[in-house]
Amino acid sequence: MKIGVVVHGPEIVDSGYAELILNLLEEYGHVKARLGGTMGRTAVLDAELENTIDITKKRLPSESIDKFADEGSDVIFLINYGKSEVTGHSFGFKVFRRCRKNPNLIQIERPGDADGSIIPWTVSLRTLADNLSKRLNLKVINPEKIRAKMFSKNYMDDSFNGDAYNRNNQNKSTRTYRKIAGVSPDENIFLNGIVIGRSISDEVTIVVKDGSITEIIGGNLKRHGVEKLGKIDIENSIIKTGLLRRAMVTPRVLESTKRSVNFNVAFLNHAAEDIYKFRDVDMVVTVGDDTTLVAADILYRFKVPIIGITDGDIDKVVENGFKSTGSMIVELEEGWDDLIGEKIFSKLFNGKETIEIENIENFKKEILQIVNNTGVQYTIKY
Repeated sequence: MKIGVVVHGPEIVDSGYAELILNLLEEYGHVKARLGGTMGRTAVLDAELENTIDITKKRLPSESIDKFADEGSDVIFLINYGKSEVTGHSFGFKVFRRCRKNPNLIQIERPGDADGSIIPWTVSLRTLADNLSKRLNLKVINPEKIRAKMFSKNYMDDSFNGDAYNRNNQNKSTRTYRKIAGVSPDENIFLNGIVIGRSISDEVTIVVKDGSITEIIGGNLKRHGVEKLGKIDIENSIIKTGLLRRAMVTPRVLESTKRSVNFNVAFLNHAAEDIYKFRDVDMVVTVGDDTTLVAADILYRFKVPIIGITDGDIDKVVENGFKSTGSMIVELEEGWDDLIGEKIFSKLFNGKETIEIENIENFKKEILQIVNNTGVQYTIKY
């Protein structure tokens, strides 16, 4: 039997259950695993599982499932460790609906926890799910119960199954709504990797008008984050709440393979989920507090320092943050990070994503000169 496994999120890896489940499934057939999503990549590296779980491509979970289906997998497993039973089941439901085909899919959710479960999204896989549930000590959930809950009136009042829908089709400027499942008060709300607000309730709905976020019902909107996003497709956007990685971990630092005489420097502006493509450069200039924090933490594994352009508007997005030796953080007055970032990108990078320089210390001085020319107040942190 050909078995495909889609590993989603860092928690299932950090808990040790990703490796345990992969080893168990080897008893049932030939197993091939790949990552679905982005943030789990760092956890896979830290766990030294990159030769077991394919992390070479950035794919949505549904895209990874579709790829396994195209490759002729007899059964596909989606393994995840959501914040709660509600978030885990909601996640699996949405992923299954977004698959292009009707895959033979079983979800293993929150293994090892009291509310852990197995969901055979394909009815014909119930026998296999029952067998695995005994070996993993997990209850089997009928997917129809999850579907019924997603389409219950509690969900339909403010959103259609957590996805966007038009509340008033007669208006040209329609509002769309997306309800967030399983959120708790006082959590960051991420949309496509950007913090757009913070929850103040366990009932949170994002409101969008003409492609722009206008309100968070049950939460406080972070307008600076919304401005960074611009126009969005709320139905297909990736939404997360809480911390991007909850576990306290010891980072695995890899040996560098860089051999260039000169130095390659990259520019990253408010898109920390794309940071892995810069693992082989010599330095990365990052713009934005959250982007700088996440990028510095990831690049620490590859001994890549960062120059962070921030304004002190930071949200706690990871439990602990690390940064490589040689890093420099320039903390500006509030609201200045984007403006300074644009000047650096234009004057030093000439609009290019990556440039080559001869001396890193001189490059740092050039950045500080740009900051000094604006007259803005700033502090430097190492």
